[in-house]
Amino acid sequence: MNAPSTQHIVIAGGGSAGWMAAAALSRFLGGAATITLIESDMIGTVGVGEATIPQIHHFNNALGIPEAEFLRETNASFKLGIEFVGWREEGHGYIHGFGLLGRAVGILPFRDLWLKGRFDGTADELGVYNFNDVAARADRMIGLGHSPSSVRDLVYAYHFDATLYAAYLRKMAEARGVTRLNAVIQSVERDADSGDISALVLDGDRRVEGDFFIDCTGFRSVLLGETLGVPFDDWSHWLPCNRALAVPCERADPLHPYTRSTARQAGWQWRIPLQHRTGNGHVYCADYLSDDEATSILLDNLDGKPLGDPRPIKFTTGRRKEAWSHNCLALGLAAGFMEPLESTSLHLIQTAISRFLKMMPSSNSEQKVRDAFNRQIAMEWQQIRDFLILHYTVNQREGQPFWDYCRSMTLPDSLVEKIGMFEESGAVVKDDGELFTEEGWTQVMVGQGLEPRSYSPLARGIDGKELGLFLSSLAESYRQRAATLPTHEQWIEHVQSGRAAAAVKGAR
Repeated sequence: MNAPSTQHIVIAGGGSAGWMAAAALSRFLGGAATITLIESDMIGTVGVGEATIPQIHHFNNALGIPEAEFLRETNASFKLGIEFVGWREEGHGYIHGFGLLGRAVGILPFRDLWLKGRFDGTADELGVYNFNDVAARADRMIGLGHSPSSVRDLVYAYHFDATLYAAYLRKMAEARGVTRLNAVIQSVERDADSGDISALVLDGDRRVEGDFFIDCTGFRSVLLGETLGVPFDDWSHWLPCNRALAVPCERADPLHPYTRSTARQAGWQWRIPLQHRTGNGHVYCADYLSDDEATSILLDNLDGKPLGDPRPIKFTTGRRKEAWSHNCLALGLAAGFMEPLESTSLHLIQTAISRFLKMMPSSNSEQKVRDAFNRQIAMEWQQIRDFLILHYTVNQREGQPFWDYCRSMTLPDSLVEKIGMFEESGAVVKDDGELFTEEGWTQVMVGQGLEPRSYSPLARGIDGKELGLFLSSLAESYRQRAATLPTHEQWIEHVQSGRAAAAVKGAR
């Protein structure tokens, strides 16, 4: 048996996707592969993925990224969840907070305790029983591993500057031997027999051969889509938004530890607070709203002075039917696009890289590995797709054509089943490997106004008076705990200064 030779992996494109791949592959493959990344300084990146979910910790920790350094290098802030304003109806809002809802009793999830309390008239709004929600509304923050024993840890993610994050990962990858070529891809060569990609032809009469190629070329999908011809599965009949405008503005205080998503007449507006500025954008459907109207809505609803002109982005929601074809894996926009409503863009890059590392083939003929990989990726995308559709279709914004369409559209069977189960009895079932938790589905379903007709029989024997006392004491304990925490801005300063001081002390 011959040991496999060193592979040459070629990454086409930079940005978040390209440099996340380069940093991870160089970290874990070591001398088993040489890695070349090709990007052009003349080609910009979309760069709007500034909000994340808690799984980003797995990626940063795997790369050995210190949190304090990460905060400084990317102007990051903390994120406890997402506030949805006006999604059910004008004037209504709720937070999808990370972490657990309340406290379970035995095998009975807190959701059923809360539902019984609602039927009895003793339960408050759901958000007061989520510690992340309570802390977020108070602009408080404290990190994992740093809480005093009397305070339950908050589950958090980050907001950060995606361009700075890519630059930070680039330094890391190049230090580990990744070669970067500043070039434009002119054409792609394929092997006549296998159909595999064999080389990229660059400007300046350059040619780069490779054993495996990673497509990070954005919406064009130059390798997977244009060259290999992998078809695109269009989901715009479920997620009809097809335009976005992005613009930063001056920072506004207080520095909220959460993303805000505000429903507009034909889409929604994001607000992402960073240390140095606020990221803003308007996602909308051009079939219901003109570009000029969308621009006015965005600029009229900023918290501070815009730091440039809104940048337009056109897209079609959906994904390539295969993320991995022949000897090419697509990441990021080259694999597909789902609007950043629940901050999943970078997560989908992260999980694809992780799966690829676990299933990385020793030769390009291992079809069964590719099939398993594509099957898992397809399921992950579909599960996230359904969660995003839920936000749109369960709305009460009557009289607005865009929202009327969303409320009446035919849904995927998988989502119809989830909504039906919740309406029947408040049941939520998390599918195998699904990203969003039962708590997440519950918060959005309740926040959007779905009302179960019943609840679990297991909760019916609980004394109503005792349950009411339990619920009120739980909510009060969360309020008191949140009040003892530092502000979001104080915690950023604490982590940066504390870690910096520790590093100086350790170097002496």
